Amino acid sequence: MSATPQTPPNPKVYGWCPGALRPMQSGDGLVVRIRTPLGRLSQEQATRVAELSQEFGNGLLDLSARANLQLRGVSRDNHAALIAALQEIGLVDDTAKSEALRNIVVTPFWQTDDLNTQLARALAHQLAQTVDLALPGKFGFAIDTAQAPVLQSTAADIRIEVGTDGHLLLCADGSDLGKPVTEATAAQEAITLARWFLDQGGAPDGRGRMQRLLARRAIPSVFTAPRRACAQQPTPGTVETCPKGHLVALEFGQIAADQLRELADLGAIRLTPWRMLLLEGNAAIPDLPGLILDATDPRLQVVACTGAPGCLQAHAQTRALARQLAPRIPQGKTLHISGCAKGCAHPKPADLTLTARSPTTFDLIRNATAADHPDLSELDVDDLPNLLTSEF
Repeated sequence: MSATPQTPPNPKVYGWCPGALRPMQSGDGLVVRIRTPLGRLSQEQATRVAELSQEFGNGLLDLSARANLQLRGVSRDNHAALIAALQEIGLVDDTAKSEALRNIVVTPFWQTDDLNTQLARALAHQLAQTVDLALPGKFGFAIDTAQAPVLQSTAADIRIEVGTDGHLLLCADGSDLGKPVTEATAAQEAITLARWFLDQGGAPDGRGRMQRLLARRAIPSVFTAPRRACAQQPTPGTVETCPKGHLVALEFGQIAADQLRELADLGAIRLTPWRMLLLEGNAAIPDLPGLILDATDPRLQVVACTGAPGCLQAHAQTRALARQLAPRIPQGKTLHISGCAKGCAHPKPADLTLTARSPTTFDLIRNATAADHPDLSELDVDDLPNLLTSEF
């Protein structure tokens, strides 16, 4: 441990998320993010995406915290051909602007033509019509009208959910109160709230989030209705609600194209914001590499970003370390391993966070985020297993 730790270079903050038409350069090539309608891939779409991942990428796909699927390792020379193939199966918007605005997470437990799907389609239509709406790249929407909502911990700025009285609410992230709306008005009211966010200076430099704005601005007085408490986050296992199926977790949110293809043979796939896939139907799930089927698996308690060399910002590898440390984490505790101070994989506080400073050293931060002041600095990676045992 150094008494005068050297500060690593500040990571580059892009301020936007990759898309399909606006990919992001990473250490292993372009990251091409697909925003699937309603977060669902038909069997044919999932099979084709797996094929495209191997044909144009490196055969690895990430499931993001907003239920989007990312193809990794795409070269710039292959990007146009990949986009054309994705458009053929209905997974890419016409323009990068419309794609960026359609940043909508829908509960994966929706039913065909239920209120969730109707609201999602209405909101997507409204967003497509508002060509003048210059929202920040990370600004997003969430729709979850269940009596026990499951998306409140999912990153979103504007939410449509059900209040304690059973009526629809429009909610701003960072407030415990919502505005009563109807099915007919919810989408337009969401656009109005997004404009209020911009008018109040929520994105002064083209960046910003609703929660940060509400830390310094009062929510409009029409937001008076109490919100419901969030339900417990689902875990891997059988799903008895509609659709019936199985939730399977992905180790650190990543799946190989071969495994995706095997799952697609079993049924349609819904993407979730918990780095789990919801496989529709009653087929038995095979024990494939990288899949987590046991709700007590310790890897579920570790969040690890891509790390080096896959991420250009990362100072160290993260996932091999995560596998090594996972068995040392007590049930109910969370460990976040971040390749840099950005903490992209887990922006919220964790029980313990390890932030890389160099290929072989990490800072330890208790009950905070990867960017917060460390409690212990420049810890040697070889000392972390024993240290973690004493910390927990």
